[in-house]
Amino acid sequence: MGNQLDELTGPVSEQGRDVNVIHKQIPIKVGAGSLIFEIMLWVLGIIPGIVFAIMKVRAKNYLQKLEQRIQRDASQIDNYLEQRVIVLQNVVGLVSTAIDLDKDTMKTIAAYRGGSSPSLDAERNNVAGELDSAFSRINVAFEAYPDLKAHATIADAMRQNSYLQREITAAREVYNDSVNQWNEAVVVWPTKKIVAARAGYTTRIPFSTTREIKDQARATFFN
Repeated sequence: MGNQLDELTGPVSEQGRDVNVIHKQIPIKVGAGSLIFEIMLWVLGIIPGIVFAIMKVRAKNYLQKLEQRIQRDASQIDNYLEQRVIVLQNVVGLVSTAIDLDKDTMKTIAAYRGGSSPSLDAERNNVAGELDSAFSRINVAFEAYPDLKAHATIADAMRQNSYLQREITAAREVYNDSVNQWNEAVVVWPTKKIVAARAGYTTRIPFSTTREIKDQARATFFN
């Protein structure tokens, strides 16, 4: 059969398609067939049953190690996010001595420094999005008051912010690679999927960019 999705002759969407990450954790489940499969292995003999039991132990160890890796990768993102919060809050403190910066911006940054704990996948995305939004508003203030850019402390803080943005980008790629490995592993039947289902595991949500950043990218490069 020929390629039914022939990009050379089929209809083409000139506007393309907007791709978004679905913020949904899907529970891993197995049906009665998996239980019957395991019972049949023991019926066939003790050796097949023991071999499969060993395979499940290995699968459990693999998933536990992978879970620890995801936590480590997530912690690295959180560390950079915390540093960025501190840097931006310092910038707000300096800028607010010269202009009346948006109070919501200051509250947002202060709130995340004062007690945000981005332990969940979706919450981590929200924290990063709020910081991007706050930084955008600070940039607007800079454009309105060009003399602020000559302030050595502010200039250094902005360089630190740019560095941290790059580090977050690199860290999120590592994190997403681990999450992708997890999402692929927990649906592999029979061993990993059975272990994942009985442990109550779900898929994980990748770290995604914000709508605001997507809009800025389109406005800068494609409009």
